[in-house]
Amino acid sequence: MDNEDKTKPIDWIGSALKDLKSFPDTVIQTLGFNLYQVQCGMMPKSAKPLKGKELNGVYELKDDHAGNTYRAVYIAKLENRIYVLHCFQKKSKTGIETPAKDINTIKTRLKLAIEDSKKR
Repeated sequence: MDNEDKTKPIDWIGSALKDLKSFPDTVIQTLGFNLYQVQCGMMPKSAKPLKGKELNGVYELKDDHAGNTYRAVYIAKLENRIYVLHCFQKKSKTGIETPAKDINTIKTRLKLAIEDSKKR
């Protein structure tokens, strides 16, 4: 059995993949490699759990490029898959919190991921 057989598949929810592909190439490479690490059962250095009781098990990956911050949010504990819930550029100039609009998107897509995982 080779290493590829041990990786978890990735499911992209909503526009997450399209959004990731709109990032600068170096950010795509970094976040893509981080997601590959998650597929292999590792925890990337940039992975941080999102706070909130409704977000248990949800992590975000972060990469900075040219003064901008890019994030990919995922959950890896549902049905032996990784669900990428949201990819976005953080535009807030103040504070470190994830903007409410993005949190709402993440929560909505998390519900979709949970529904999908129950059907498998």
